[in-house]
Amino acid sequence: MNQGSNRRDFLKTSSLAGFGMLLSGSSLVHAGRAPSEKLNIGCVGTQNRASANIGGIRSQNIVAICDTDQNYLERRGRDFPKANKYNDYRKLVDQKDIDAIVVSTPDHMHAPATGAALRSGRHAYCEKPLSHTVHEARVIAGLAKKHKRATQLGTQIHAGSNYRRVVEIIQSGAIGDVIESHVWVGKSWSAGNRPAPAPTPAHIHFDLWLGPARERKYHPNLLPANWRKWWEFGGGTLGDMGCHHMDLSHWALKLRHPVAASTKGPPVHAEGCPSGLHVTLEYPARGKLPPVKLHWYDSGKHRHLFKKHNLPNWGDGTLFVGTKGVMLASYGGYKLLPEADFKGYRPPAKSIPDSIGHYNEWIQACKTGSPTTCNFDYSGALTEAVLLGNVAYRAGERIEWDGEKCEVTNSKKANSLVRKEYRKGWEV
Repeated sequence: MNQGSNRRDFLKTSSLAGFGMLLSGSSLVHAGRAPSEKLNIGCVGTQNRASANIGGIRSQNIVAICDTDQNYLERRGRDFPKANKYNDYRKLVDQKDIDAIVVSTPDHMHAPATGAALRSGRHAYCEKPLSHTVHEARVIAGLAKKHKRATQLGTQIHAGSNYRRVVEIIQSGAIGDVIESHVWVGKSWSAGNRPAPAPTPAHIHFDLWLGPARERKYHPNLLPANWRKWWEFGGGTLGDMGCHHMDLSHWALKLRHPVAASTKGPPVHAEGCPSGLHVTLEYPARGKLPPVKLHWYDSGKHRHLFKKHNLPNWGDGTLFVGTKGVMLASYGGYKLLPEADFKGYRPPAKSIPDSIGHYNEWIQACKTGSPTTCNFDYSGALTEAVLLGNVAYRAGERIEWDGEKCEVTNSKKANSLVRKEYRKGWEV
């Protein structure tokens, strides 16, 4: 067996030290791994969002990079001259000395590339959302559990101290039982009819960029980021930002699978994503916690909340509505309202340890088996909930969801949108 295979097999067993023991053949293997030893990492995607992810893990050995844009690939190659370069992630996965893979592609490639990484025995980091469809999120979470790999979703703000303090305050009962959560962002990714085809730029490997998507001609309103506007490749504003902002409600309120979803928005377009979407997700009671409705708004559709609750003029954020008051929260701060009711309030003692850093959590988990806070079990369920909003919107009706079976129970049309077909060779 070659050195690369030996090293990867060692990582497979040693990374489970934090979980216990790995059954290998007929023997139980105990192993440890020095945190100082560097991982060999392959990166699928090299620029834009990928730049931040590569920056977060560049303390390790970057041994392979992949991009369907040749210009991007060559530019990143100058930073890592010893790394092998690929246009097809499937060839990167075949490189034997890789321990872990970072996926920073358009949404429609998240699950195929991440699934290939997990099936090959590699640890996986994936940019949000975890997948392009609800069913893909369930599959990827299942693969992570089956192969016992260290995983992390790119919800970087989850590692921040403010989110931890908000969770502690909400769970302490400061505003009573939370019955509503409202989440909003001001940005918008939306489109209408597909532009006329145009010649594919010479530096773009467009067939590889399409990957599992249906064949089509290149058009200029796709790259580098406008693919988010189109159902075939992205999920609009909800797909882009939902995991970041709904994460706080899922964490603080101990949410997992909603039981229903409904939406308000413009008429559904067959290809382009909407502007101004309002999604309502209904969650059941969780132990002593009451049922709760989580509302999502984009493109400024949340402004009525500021008048209703007399809120200060904040930007993107979350409003928790409880039986004893409300809490306004953002990435970097929070406020309890009405202010007069919380004069002199002292938050509970810290109970959630500070993170060692979003990327460092994953790097350490790959080496020692220590936990990550945005692992694919947690973030897979979060991604499912986010994408269910798009399912309900595109179906044009309130849908009822069976989280255990991963299916819509009251609409064949909606259930058909839970999963999708793939071009041969790109299946998840």
